[in-house]
Amino acid sequence: MTLSKPKETDAESRMQEYVGKIASGPHLSKDLTESEAEDALELILNGNVSPIRSAVFLIASRMKLETPEENIGFWRALNKSSVKRKISLDRALQIADAFDGFERVPYFGFYVVPVIAALGLPCYGHSTLAMPPKRGITFSEILNGYYGLKLGSSIEACAWFLEEEGFCYLDLSQTHPKLESLRELRSEMVKRSTLATFEKMLCPLETESGENYLATTYFHRGYEIPMAAAAKESPFQTVVIGNGMEGTSLYGVHKTAKVFRATQGKELEEIKLEAISVLPEKLSKEIQDSFLTLKGRTSDVETIATLGLSALEDASGPAAAMIAWQAGSIGKLFGLFSDWEEGYVAAKDILASGRCMKSLTRFIDFAKDRS
Repeated sequence: MTLSKPKETDAESRMQEYVGKIASGPHLSKDLTESEAEDALELILNGNVSPIRSAVFLIASRMKLETPEENIGFWRALNKSSVKRKISLDRALQIADAFDGFERVPYFGFYVVPVIAALGLPCYGHSTLAMPPKRGITFSEILNGYYGLKLGSSIEACAWFLEEEGFCYLDLSQTHPKLESLRELRSEMVKRSTLATFEKMLCPLETESGENYLATTYFHRGYEIPMAAAAKESPFQTVVIGNGMEGTSLYGVHKTAKVFRATQGKELEEIKLEAISVLPEKLSKEIQDSFLTLKGRTSDVETIATLGLSALEDASGPAAAMIAWQAGSIGKLFGLFSDWEEGYVAAKDILASGRCMKSLTRFIDFAKDRS
């Protein structure tokens, strides 16, 4: 007796069609429309197709190279299925570095978040426990590995802290559970997919005024283009995308950074940013000396936390200049300061006051009470 093949569901049939279009080799592969790309990623996020077909689709779309239309479709699928909450703030900045983290020179973006808030711009860090392929250090890795803290499943408490104290941290498990559920699949895939491009561009917290800002990063040249296109579709009023140190938003320290600023209703701006070129010699030397010192240090959670906390306590140690430059330069890019020196000096003064050390301690205690 011949067994009949089980009939495929409509979702599986659609995914089979999409895979057939994009995975037919270098000469026969075809592009998807925006709606097809959106539908395909929705099928994956909703678990409507097998992990094997999901992985084949994501790998094939990256190997073919995603078109602008496909990228918009992918971003829409991610945006549509993310968790969103309105917050009672006039403006808010999200910092989202690469979700697979960093692993080379110690980086202190985690400690920049409360400093930017103290400078007058409410700010939150968005990350997750390190994703493949790098599996480096992220904001969530620092929260988990140093403070023993795993953020809860709801964003409500963190959003409240942002409204009250001016800063917070969010994890992908809170902002996009469906995307977080693909962690094992992405580990098996090994290489990055389109998910890595756009997961840094989610907007879980939206202000009442619509003044939502994002500082993020690209690593490989060319990916700033689809990210800028998605920025125009997003709830963000202004998105800054730069090739900072090892895929972070620390721009212009190890080399001249190409930073792109996408503002709704305006042409895309390109800014070439290097600390040594825009600061007086004395201040730029502080930054360069700190960077050279840090290049010789191990990049692990313990080292980063120890140096970061020293900077927050009284502006001491090599992390202080890195934090001050990142906070000040991001502040300048979003209009807080008239020039780069003003931003750097203001951030250094905030660090010297010790205010941010107390603020961070309050957040850690607050989050632990609710974890």
